[in-house]
Amino acid sequence: MSQDVTSKEEALENLKKLITEMAISVREMIALAVGGLREKDPASLARVQELEKEVNAREVVIDDAAVKFIALFQPSASDLRAAMMIMRMNSNLERMGDHAYNIARDAEFLIARPQIKPLIDIPRMADLVMGMMGDIMLALREENPETARAVCRRDDEVDDLRDQVIRELLLFMMSDPSTIERAMKLIEVVQNLERIGDLTTNLAEDIVYMTTGKIIKHHIEEEERQEGKMP
Repeated sequence: MSQDVTSKEEALENLKKLITEMAISVREMIALAVGGLREKDPASLARVQELEKEVNAREVVIDDAAVKFIALFQPSASDLRAAMMIMRMNSNLERMGDHAYNIARDAEFLIARPQIKPLIDIPRMADLVMGMMGDIMLALREENPETARAVCRRDDEVDDLRDQVIRELLLFMMSDPSTIERAMKLIEVVQNLERIGDLTTNLAEDIVYMTTGKIIKHHIEEEERQEGKMP
């Protein structure tokens, strides 16, 4: 925790600032990994590996700051909940960084070989996920649970794109066995993006709990049915 933090309020704001910076770095990793694949840019992929080290270091700093916040300030129930959720978000963001790193590694293989098909849906998936992450940062900054809930609803779009891309790649592999290795790498990219989407949904659930004290994990669809938002 920064040495010039002197009050509980400043310490909590510092935690929120640190986790937002972590999210920005992870979002950049995703953009660089997919952009490097699309543009066949080794420099972007190398930058992902550099950022992965930075993200790992940030994870340690944030966990340390959260533990010190709890130990030094004996926070109220709501502030303790915020600190604990920031620690959970920190762990999920680090895992998201790992998935972005995996995408970059697969991209290094793919850009050295001819494309199977134009990359259209994978960048669309990445745009969806990065849009969700942008809304996560907005929800955290504004302490807005409704913005976070909306992120949960968009995860299905990512899943649908994953299924569509995998179906297409399976057809390529069946019709031309020479594409199997490249297609499998693309499937790994898609699966990593889908997992990032799942973890982004976890972040949204954590923000809802942090701001309202309500656990929505596994219950978002039931809540929406009760509120008349789903058939």
